[in-house]
Amino acid sequence: MDVAQSAHALAPPSHVAIIMDGNGRWARARGLPRTAGHRRGADAVRRTVRSAGELGIGYLTLYGFSSENWKRPADEVGDLMKLLRIYLRGEIAELHRSNVRLRVIGNRQRLAPDIITLIDHAEQQTAANTGLTLVIALNYGGRDEITAAVRALAEQVAAGRLSSARITETLIAEALTTTGIPDPDLVIRTSGEKRLSNFLLWQSAYSELLFLDVLWPDFAKADLEQAITEFHRRDRRYGAVAG
Repeated sequence: MDVAQSAHALAPPSHVAIIMDGNGRWARARGLPRTAGHRRGADAVRRTVRSAGELGIGYLTLYGFSSENWKRPADEVGDLMKLLRIYLRGEIAELHRSNVRLRVIGNRQRLAPDIITLIDHAEQQTAANTGLTLVIALNYGGRDEITAAVRALAEQVAAGRLSSARITETLIAEALTTTGIPDPDLVIRTSGEKRLSNFLLWQSAYSELLFLDVLWPDFAKADLEQAITEFHRRDRRYGAVAG
């Protein structure tokens, strides 16, 4: 049985999260500007969303733009925002036809007003869809998310609406931007780098981590199938001993 047959034969992870890394290195290796890598990376997003739906994955979270990415050169950030606008204007109809529900997590306050409007419209248009849930992390940082959740709970305590003794892991999880989304079973990072880069820090406590050498613009369905096969080789014990 080859990798593709194996991946189809096994139940897919309920939630796969991907740190999409390597656009710049892909472009540099070809003597192209970084913007070319980002554009090819957008093609990889389309392939991966389609592949995830075909493989029966319930939730796919993509790290689209981190809160640290604002430190990049202004022209590169501008190009990324243009690509985001193109995606939100041009792809939502196809996502809707494919029964994909879109959800965006992260702090929207720093995003341009027109982008916020496009996000709101896309989420509303696809809200009733029952297939794959595509979660895109924009201006997202795990530490920022946890800090905001703790601050919100602290404000409730200060106002007398919540006792500190009632604060539990469940209550904190419900205060995160990912409330209602299951924790990722599998976190994939492309490009060979081996770190989480402030991505889903709370949610990935017991996720399986997989680091692939493939650069994101080259990521294909076969890579996702290989990741699922590797996921099923892991022994997930959640702190317990092996059976």
